[in-house]
Amino acid sequence: MVPLTNRTRAALPPEQREALERELAPLTMLQDVVRWGFASTPPRDVTEVVVQDEFTHDVVLPWKDGGYLVFDTT
Repeated sequence: MVPLTNRTRAALPPEQREALERELAPLTMLQDVVRWGFASTPPRDVTEVVVQDEFTHDVVLPWKDGGYLVFDTT
């Protein structure tokens, strides 16, 4: 499973965090993340890709209530 780090200003309630962890658990590749985003209702498209270095990129997708999920890829 991909580790989930809660870096929001207001911490997610434990129930919401656990639900998100279960939902994200099967996502092991960037392709999985993109497919998951488009299969969501409403669909979520990649908002931004932040290049950290030649091997590492952060992939940003919108989530709920104006929040975002950031997936660290290498």
